[in-house]
Amino acid sequence: MNFERITINPHQMGGVPCIRGLRIPVATVVSMVAEGMTREQILDAYPDLVPDDIYQALLYAAEAVRERQLPLVYRP
Repeated sequence: MNFERITINPHQMGGVPCIRGLRIPVATVVSMVAEGMTREQILDAYPDLVPDDIYQALLYAAEAVRERQLPLVYRP
């Protein structure tokens, strides 16, 4: 999958994946969505973002989770 809007620069933000070279980590955007913020609220909080940035951040996060095994605890 090609993530044109996600950049990783070891000299910026410690090399964490960010949106389009901005100092806005993908994890920040994904967390805002997980906390229930609307797209409009996220765009208001970060005016440099556009709706496609949010969409691609979610796609990137989904792909990142697909690529590794996470320790999960079974709770009946």
